[in-house]
Amino acid sequence: MAPLWDSSWSSTWRSLSGYSPIQNSDPGTTTTSATDPSHLKPSIGQILMSKRVRYAAFSLAAIGVVFLAFRNYDRIPSLDSFRNGGSAAASSNSVCPPAIIPSAEGDNINWSRYAYTQYVTNAAYLCNSVMIFETLHRLGSKADRVMMYPEKMMNPTETNPTSDDARLLVKARDQYKVKLVPVSVQRRAGAEATWAESFTKLLAFNQTQYDRVLNVDSDGTILQIMDELFIMPPCPVAMPRAYWLFPENKILSSQLMLVQPTQVEFDRILKKMDVADRDDYDMEIVNQLYADSAMVLPHRPYDLLTGEFRGDNHQGYLGTDHEEWDPVAIFNEAKFLHFSDWPVPKPWIPMSDAVREERQPKCVDKNGQQDCSARDLWNGFYTDFAQRRAVSSLRS
Repeated sequence: MAPLWDSSWSSTWRSLSGYSPIQNSDPGTTTTSATDPSHLKPSIGQILMSKRVRYAAFSLAAIGVVFLAFRNYDRIPSLDSFRNGGSAAASSNSVCPPAIIPSAEGDNINWSRYAYTQYVTNAAYLCNSVMIFETLHRLGSKADRVMMYPEKMMNPTETNPTSDDARLLVKARDQYKVKLVPVSVQRRAGAEATWAESFTKLLAFNQTQYDRVLNVDSDGTILQIMDELFIMPPCPVAMPRAYWLFPENKILSSQLMLVQPTQVEFDRILKKMDVADRDDYDMEIVNQLYADSAMVLPHRPYDLLTGEFRGDNHQGYLGTDHEEWDPVAIFNEAKFLHFSDWPVPKPWIPMSDAVREERQPKCVDKNGQQDCSARDLWNGFYTDFAQRRAVSSLRS
């Protein structure tokens, strides 16, 4: 079966530290970066030589419908939602040590005690999760892989699946060594459709067959394995800050959650869900419970937004105003890339050429030369996702 990933994309991009002349989006226009050619490695032009996925153009009206339908995918929760009830929430009794990232090397680690987890609520996210697990399998992650999927999607004892969803689950199990865990989807009646089932993510707290699980959102791309997080000092929960809101608001990002599953913590989650406000979802729940007690993981390199490449002010991500923004260096160090680019749709939703041209990062002047590295990286994220998804899907 064809691989889900063009391995040259990852290995070549990961090695980048400079560029040779590359093509601008305008035919016949050549741009050159100002990176020192003395340590030049494969250029982004070479990497992006593969044919880009071109989507059929939508009419302006259709684009408007798509944006309205999916506008909440990149929702930034209301700050009031974190404050309401947050002070009254019981906080964990554990005092977590500072986040010191250890090395995951060594033969004395029992990796069967740890797992990457994904939750699935529908066919679209099933495909995304299979892509996450394919990446972990290809990159050689040592920890287990667990997919929490709707129990109605497939009978766990089924040996000859007939539906596309069931066959994709079997593919994950047999090809990528994924342990399938049927669950009841946690759905809130009357909630906004995009987030109504997001509580299912919190079932990671109930995977007590493991000492620790790492849940990453499936609307992202794993760029490097993160096995080292499993052997960090003990703490019920560890998450990065939502750096795009920091330092004004010290909110935890649930895009990546390192959890020590226990019945005690899961009971706390369930109780908080029972009394959650109408606009409280997974991110609000974990912040109300763990905002002051969680171990804070460094968002750099564990939680990078694609929208960062379109921005002008990168101080929040860099953590300083003394470091120059270098898109290639940032990409090379990043381990998890989350697709968050409103009003650009999520990568499995077709993006018209007009939207891509309008919203893609701009080329910048660098020492008198045009540097389009951020633009080419950003376009590469979406093109690569679409290509891998087309291969992973069992649908026509």
